[in-house]
Parts: sequence; C-alpha cells; structure tokens
Amino acid sequence: MTTVSAGRPTRTRRITFLVALAVFAQESTWNFYESQVPPLLREHLTSAAVVGLLMGMDNLLGIFIQPWIGNRSDRTRTSWGRRMPYLVVGMPTAAALFILIPHSAGSLPLLIAVLFSYALVANTFKPIAEALVPDFIAPERRSRANAVVKIASSVTAIVAAFISIFLVDNHLSLAFAIPAVIMLISIGVLAATVRDNRSPAYQAAVAECEEEGDAERIEPRVRDTFIEIVKDSDRSRLLLLLAILLFGSAWAASRSLITPYGMEALDMSRGDAGGITLPSGIAFILAAYPAAVLAERHGRLRVMALGMSVFAGAMVLGTLIQTPTGATVTLCLAAAGAACFLVNAVVVLWNLAPSARVFGTYAGMYTVGWAGGGFVGPAVVGGMVDISGWPLMLMDIAIVAALSIVVVARIGVLQRRAVPTLAK
Repeated sequence: MTTVSAGRPTRTRRITFLVALAVFAQESTWNFYESQVPPLLREHLTSAAVVGLLMGMDNLLGIFIQPWIGNRSDRTRTSWGRRMPYLVVGMPTAAALFILIPHSAGSLPLLIAVLFSYALVANTFKPIAEALVPDFIAPERRSRANAVVKIASSVTAIVAAFISIFLVDNHLSLAFAIPAVIMLISIGVLAATVRDNRSPAYQAAVAECEEEGDAERIEPRVRDTFIEIVKDSDRSRLLLLLAILLFGSAWAASRSLITPYGMEALDMSRGDAGGITLPSGIAFILAAYPAAVLAERHGRLRVMALGMSVFAGAMVLGTLIQTPTGATVTLCLAAAGAACFLVNAVVVLWNLAPSARVFGTYAGMYTVGWAGGGFVGPAVVGGMVDISGWPLMLMDIAIVAALSIVVVARIGVLQRRAVPTLAK
C-alpha cells in the first residue's frame, strides 16, 4: 500500500489541517442539528421515542447512502481527484437546506420534509471527507491525524453550544444560519487548496487499476467488501463494526436527547440545556490527541476499551448527581472517554483495508456502523425513557455502552489468540 512519506512532516501537517477543515465544515451543521432539532420536533410531538426515531432518520439514510457513496468515490477518477467533486457540490446544497429548517417548523410534515432533504444531501458527503485521512496520511500517523480531525469536529460542538446559549431563545433563524455560513466558508477554502488526485492513495489506486487492466470491471463493490468481511474466519472486523454500532448508539443518545433531558430532568431552559455540552466539547479537545498517542504506545483496542468504560461510568455518576453541574461534569468525563473510541476505531478499519482502492468504502462502512447506532440509539434510549422517565436517561445510556465494552473485550480475546494487528 502506498502511503504518505514519513519524511514529509510539513506536508503531513498541512494535509491534516485541511482534512480537519473538511470535517469541521460538515460537522458545523450536524452538531447544531442534534442540539436544536429535538425541541422543534417536541413542539409537535410528546413521545420521546418518536422524537428519537425522527432524530435517527438521518442515520437510517446514512446506512444506505454512505457505503454506496464511499465506494462511488473510490471509483471516481477526475482531474480534481475522487473526493473533492462530491464535497464541492454537496456541502453548499446542504447548507441551503439547513437554513430552511427553522422556517419550516410551523408545520410538522414540512419540517420532516426539510429534515429528510437535508439528511439525504448531507449523507452523500459525510464519509468522503473522512476518507481523505487514509488517502494522504501514512498508517502509523493516522491516529494522530484523526485526533486532529476529531478535535475540529469537537470545536463545532462548542460553536453550537455558544449559538444555543446566546441566540436560540431569541433569534432562532439566525442561529441556524450561522453553522450554514461556516460550512460555506470552509468548503470555499477546501475547493481552493485541495486536489486529492495528488494523494498517495489515489495514485496507488490508479496504478493498481492500470496494472490489472479494466478498472471499472475490477473495482470492488460494497457488497463484495462486506461479504469478504463476513466470510473472514477472523471475526475481528465484523465484531468491530458491531462495537461501532453499539457505542454509536450510546453516544448518539447522549447527544441527541441531552437538550430535552436538561429541560425535563434538570428544569433548565431550552437555550441553557442546549449549551450544557459546551464544557464537554473542551474536554474532548483536551483528550483527543493524548488518546491517539496512548493508542500508538499501548494498543488501540486497550485504549478504546478504557475510554468506553470511562464513558459508561460517567453516565452512572450523572444518574446519581442530578443537577446542572453534575450533568456538566458527567458529559465532560464521558466526552474524554469517548475520545479514546472515536479517535481510534476508524483507524483500525483503515489499517485493515486490503488496498488503497477501498479506503472510501471502509470509511463508508464505519459510518454505516456509526449511523446505525445514531438511528437505533436515540430511539431505543427514548423508549427506555418513556418507560423509566427522564431522570434515568443517563443510566439507560450506560447500559448500552456496557454492551459495546463486552464486544471490544471479545475482539481483544480473539487478537490475543492470533497476530495482534488491531492493537497496533
């Protein structure tokens, strides 16, 4: 596999920054979406389960769209590369739809239609930006590069929290417009600076195709890649996808339902509840890069399991201390623990990819697992809340997280019986 030369640190840092900017562009709207769309839905709906189900709609779409678009980008060959054409079309379209969300809130059918349209478009480029990391960055540096990408994503959570605190209660339309403008500015910078046809992975993929002849015929499809993983006697990749699904469920529930949790269980205003995630965004930023360094030194699986345990433990703590301050501390600890998983899980999949030609497909499969969790998690936890009440929501999330820890522990057992590739 052709990779970025380790002797080009300046180039690696530049590409890492630009990839982080790509993810920052898309996450600038997603974080605000998760924070402020649930209250819009609750103006029409009373069931937490139904709100959670609608909040998971974008993730359900992602299950079908993201692996296909990731594979489609793997197969794309243009003078601009195989990722950028999708980004420069999809991001501005998604930004325009995002601006329309608060203007459609007066009608539930219209609101759902706009949310569906935004989710449909945004899912077409979500995995593509992340696939730029293995395109440009060598395997041994991907955890650190992905840590920078996740830090950029976390910065958007902080931006969303500030917007919630200062604008949502009195200027809702302006609050939705700001993340959309951020997206437009970011994609403008990317369009002017990135040509991924120069990436080592793109060049390696082209070289492989030229060696084998008919590039279009031999390019692996999503179905072929998934069947290969399912049939592999080493179940590690399949179990890893399951762990991504489960932990993604816990994480999505902790984000999508936190605003109504603050309003219902902690008696907070809508704006204050939406801003309760602000300190946790800072905690994530502080934890992300150390999580990458620790993973490179001690093994990614071990660090992932440790972080997931911290996340689950924080949810239990938050159940015991039900105050705004207690919830803030809980979310900070949980974000720091989640960083260990979020930084390293996708790197494990990238490093297991058999060829540079399927980086986009693997990124799509990761996002399918994460999107599946995003769809299932809020709905399942919302259903648990309907039964047990809002005060026990964090404990419900802890139960889901515990299941993901069991799966990762099983992967560790399998790896100790074989060559420990995942831990490297």
